[in-house]
Amino acid sequence: MNIPDNLKYTKDHEWVRVEGDEAYIGITDFAQRELGDIVYVEVETVDEEIDEGEVFGTVEAVKTVSDLFMPVGGTVLEFNESLEDAPESVNDDPYDKGWMIKLKLSDPSSVDKLLSAEEYKELIGE
Repeated sequence: MNIPDNLKYTKDHEWVRVEGDEAYIGITDFAQRELGDIVYVEVETVDEEIDEGEVFGTVEAVKTVSDLFMPVGGTVLEFNESLEDAPESVNDDPYDKGWMIKLKLSDPSSVDKLLSAEEYKELIGE
């Protein structure tokens, strides 16, 4: 299982990569394996300020649809539009090509309370 050390994680299986006062968010390798083949990613929240814990979109797999939860608060700046034509990137490369949104953090220190790679590994039993 791929769990990069440079990212932060949530109990809902999202990951966060911080770059200054901005962050990229996607779902973890564990989450994409649990969901199976991803066929559609929907994010209708670009330019909206979303609070931590609120839904920012959905991911649709062959057998299920799952909400995507904001791990931290912020304004959604961008949706990874390449996922419209290639949603399978979330399965193939969840931490790079499969990122879902880029946001401006409301409070950059809020990332500190997320799980480290080690804590996330414990959560999923790795």
